[in-house]
Amino acid sequence: MPRKTYLDWLRGIAVIVMVLAHVSDGWTRLEDRTRYLYGLVVFIAGFAAPLFLFLAGLTLTLSASARADTVGHHAAAATARWRALQIFALAFLFRLQAQLLGWGPLINFFKVDILNIMGLAMLAAAAIWGWSANRTVRVALFAVATGLTAMITPIVRDSAIVAALPDGIEAYIRPVAGRTAFALFPWAAFLLGGTIAGELIHASRTEGQERRVQWGFFGAGVAGGTIAFALSFMPSIYANANFWTSSPTFFFIRLGLNTALLSIAWWIDRFHALVRRRVAGLAADVPGRVITTLGRSSLFVYWIHVEMVYGSIALPLRRALPLELSLVGTVLLCALLYGIVRWKDRLMSGVTLTGPFRILSPVLK
Repeated sequence: MPRKTYLDWLRGIAVIVMVLAHVSDGWTRLEDRTRYLYGLVVFIAGFAAPLFLFLAGLTLTLSASARADTVGHHAAAATARWRALQIFALAFLFRLQAQLLGWGPLINFFKVDILNIMGLAMLAAAAIWGWSANRTVRVALFAVATGLTAMITPIVRDSAIVAALPDGIEAYIRPVAGRTAFALFPWAAFLLGGTIAGELIHASRTEGQERRVQWGFFGAGVAGGTIAFALSFMPSIYANANFWTSSPTFFFIRLGLNTALLSIAWWIDRFHALVRRRVAGLAADVPGRVITTLGRSSLFVYWIHVEMVYGSIALPLRRALPLELSLVGTVLLCALLYGIVRWKDRLMSGVTLTGPFRILSPVLK
């Protein structure tokens, strides 16, 4: 099927917000972290990870459904599982790189970060997708899995059974100090929620059908987020739940926003198509080239920018800049990353990764 450019656009926005999150965290001086503007930056930055996971789930089912049209359901499910394992393996390869470049104690190699959670959540989603060739059944299963994961998060976070598990396993299920950046509960639910969107987008075979689906996404996202926001002011049904970390209401607010953003990105892409029709000579990815280019190489950007922000190369900037200069640094770093991505794309054009190097295909291709 033709590439969904609006997904690249939305993924590119997530990349920019991710860079903002890391630069503001890594470079902003301590005395500026009590400012209202810094709090606003942190709030905005917090939407990058949910959007990445949401889009990962969307892409998984969209790709699997498209592949099933040509190779069959079972083969497509096997490919989806392989892709999930590939992402999970890349999480450890990324940590190995960090250790070789001198990042802290060896225990950091086993730290649970977003790629670890993305890989395992993708594996669960691929397993669910493989259970049935019927799209309606799959959507229902994904909806149950999404809701259940979000709703039991406060219970899992407070469970004595989980506390009895070895730290290495517990760190995947709920946060363990020094071991967990992201945990399966509730983060896996964002990816599972995205799978539903991927199924519905693939089912939309005409422009009119996709327009109706996109309006549905916008309505469902706004309505779901609004209801969740209203419910957040009601007494909690849980004995112990933190709104910002484990509350299902905050999860559904963010899931609603992600869903609504899909339709907004779709309409922006339609506007870009109109501009290209009206202005002769514009390339197919103009306007919006910078954002879509970053979006198509989101994993590559993630892979290299973390070292550029937190590694030894950025040591003179570590917590040394006023907030305003950190924001300027975000813009400059995004521009540099865009240039590096363009160079990478030219270098890898026509290159096929074989043997053990195939594992790097999600990063380099």
